[in-house]
Amino acid sequence: MLLKRLLALRRRRSCLLLGPRQTGKSTLVRNTLPERSWVIDLLQHDAFLRFSKEPSLFRLEAEAKIRTGATTIFVDEVQKVPELLDEVHGLIERHAARFILTGSSARKLKRRGTNLLAGRATTLRLHPLTHIEQGELFDLDRTLRLGSLPAVVTGTEQDALELLRSYSETYLREEIQAEALVRNLGGFARFLDIVASQCGEILNYAAVARDASLAARTVQEYYQILEDTLIGFRLEPWRRSPRARLVGHPRFYLFDTGVTNALNRRLTAPSDPSTRGRLFEQWIVLECLRLLDYRGSEARMFYWRTNQGAEVDLVIERHGSLRLAAEIKAKRRIASADLTGLRSFGQAHPGVSRVVVSEVPEEYRLEDVLVLPYRRFFERLQAL
Repeated sequence: MLLKRLLALRRRRSCLLLGPRQTGKSTLVRNTLPERSWVIDLLQHDAFLRFSKEPSLFRLEAEAKIRTGATTIFVDEVQKVPELLDEVHGLIERHAARFILTGSSARKLKRRGTNLLAGRATTLRLHPLTHIEQGELFDLDRTLRLGSLPAVVTGTEQDALELLRSYSETYLREEIQAEALVRNLGGFARFLDIVASQCGEILNYAAVARDASLAARTVQEYYQILEDTLIGFRLEPWRRSPRARLVGHPRFYLFDTGVTNALNRRLTAPSDPSTRGRLFEQWIVLECLRLLDYRGSEARMFYWRTNQGAEVDLVIERHGSLRLAAEIKAKRRIASADLTGLRSFGQAHPGVSRVVVSEVPEEYRLEDVLVLPYRRFFERLQAL
């Protein structure tokens, strides 16, 4: 089943499309390619060997294709041979053809110092499916348990379980280990288990290092690997000063709830209220990230916490001003006790909208806080 994606590729604009594996990058591109296109798949061993041994061959072959009428050149998994970006850079300057490059790792591209096509191609990000893209297939309970990778959403239960188990074992443990040139495979595996079990919690490098029997510096590098390979991201604490944010402790989220459950070995486990609450928070944060990114919004996401421990799960800032504070609760009934963090936030930032994102069927006000169904919250997000 082909689902319509929110991300649209511009017909005449070259782009570098990044995203974790299995998010549908190749499918999105191939379904929009014009007839006169040349496709290079670097996952094919012969193509990988040919261009990795002699990257200049790509330029010669591309120019021959352009002379015979190719209008679009598509290179899939360009991080396999990052030197090709230098060749593409020159080709874009000399020819009118459009280049589309996809990759599942920005790490190799940055690490080898290659040209990221600044000013000559748009860099885009493709995420797992949003609830909008899933349409009638969307089911919250299934999404919290199995996530929203396209093949998971459209496949059977058994297919989804097999893909997610393979993802956690093959893609993460093997490919990221190879990507990072990790020598301590056992230490990295322990680290990955801890990341999944603490998904959404405030990062404490020293504690993770102690639990994984690793050096704190190694743990920091491993977290950077997960970010560079698009497997996770940091949600920074909000501070008025950008410099102060650099010394704050971020939260870390994996990119998909299904992958989190696979790493935690909870794909078929019954969901207790605590676990479901964590997954619901993760999904809301991820969905906000995806929707804001696809719209090209200048809004930025943070969390809020005081030195006394008062906390709000998500705050949205735009153009230097806080616009919204959201507490996330996987509940169908919100009580006054659920507003503790938002009360403290209101005292510190009067005038900023405060909401609870939940599973209530209809919106209402509790004290001076708006309680919203999650779909209504995402609608309000569009104004940001």
